[in-house]
Amino acid sequence: MTTTLYLPAWSIGPDCYKDIYNIARPYGKKVAVIGGHISVEKALPKIKAALAGTDLELTEPIWFGGEASYENAAMLEAMDEVKNADMIFGIGGGRAMDTAKCAAGHLDKPIFAFPTLASNCAACTTLCVMYYPDGAMKDLYYPKRCAIHTFMDTEIIANSPAEYMWAGIGDSLAKEFESEMAARNDLASFKIEHAPLMGVNIARCCTSAFLAFGEKAMEQIRNHEDGYELQQVVLGIVITAGMVSNLTVETTRDAYFYNDSLAHCFYYGCTVCPGAHKHLHGEVVSLGILVLLTLDGQIEQRDKLFPFYKALGLPMTMDAIELTEADMPTLLDKCVTMGNWNYVPTPITREQFAQAILDTDKAAKAWLAAN
Repeated sequence: MTTTLYLPAWSIGPDCYKDIYNIARPYGKKVAVIGGHISVEKALPKIKAALAGTDLELTEPIWFGGEASYENAAMLEAMDEVKNADMIFGIGGGRAMDTAKCAAGHLDKPIFAFPTLASNCAACTTLCVMYYPDGAMKDLYYPKRCAIHTFMDTEIIANSPAEYMWAGIGDSLAKEFESEMAARNDLASFKIEHAPLMGVNIARCCTSAFLAFGEKAMEQIRNHEDGYELQQVVLGIVITAGMVSNLTVETTRDAYFYNDSLAHCFYYGCTVCPGAHKHLHGEVVSLGILVLLTLDGQIEQRDKLFPFYKALGLPMTMDAIELTEADMPTLLDKCVTMGNWNYVPTPITREQFAQAILDTDKAAKAWLAAN
């Protein structure tokens, strides 16, 4: 049996778009440009300037539809300018990127990624998180490969809303804890394949980078400064976390999935809760990390994260994401339908998960009161 694995390639820096032509031109001339309104407004002028005088032909920008849904992907796939393109340039945040990736996957076209936010790893992953049109999570779609190349213009990212990188840190911080939990039994018996073994170990790099550079990077992005620390955090969110995703998910044989666990399950549960649904993906996942550690009995590790959470202003309590005890049945009803409910060393119950949420809230409030 042949196994093929695609891993991210990337360019980073304020002048990285100068590499677009040499990297993309071997794939053709006609480019469908797909993204969000604001993202395209920020990135497209720089892309056009970098490609001035070349033979790459860009379509007029195409809005991705506002939600990462199969309906919006189908809308894109039906457009002549997308169907006739040699390649796709996906511009924007996670939902724009996943919609463009889904359309590219269905049409079997190469895609190049231009993240304008450092909010998640969608720009280099071989998976798309797909939602219903109302914003509730639906499922995962797996294109054949990740983006051919990811271009991270850190001048653009440094001038993006700081809360997106803040949430990106919260989302990517989950990698070490979730992948270890999901793979724990196979790690213990060493019944784990080469790629996910690499992925679980690479996941630790996310934690160390964020703890070392996170505070300074947030200071830089608030000051619209493209600094070393900001670049290291951008790489951690987009590339390191994306590398983990690509290494820990087997998409053709469905042989293993160690990419996430209960922190993201918590997030998906929150997508159907009125208050929590309004909060950013990574913001909610970051609280889910604390819930995971509480449920897993890793109390010392959880408490070590409290000072970092406080320094960055990441949510530590239910109130911080407008989650109430009255939401708990709705949250749990959604959680138990998600695949990552089962990505645990031993089965859990609704009651255990609910108690872990409440215990996390109680412990965090006590720590905050004392600090």
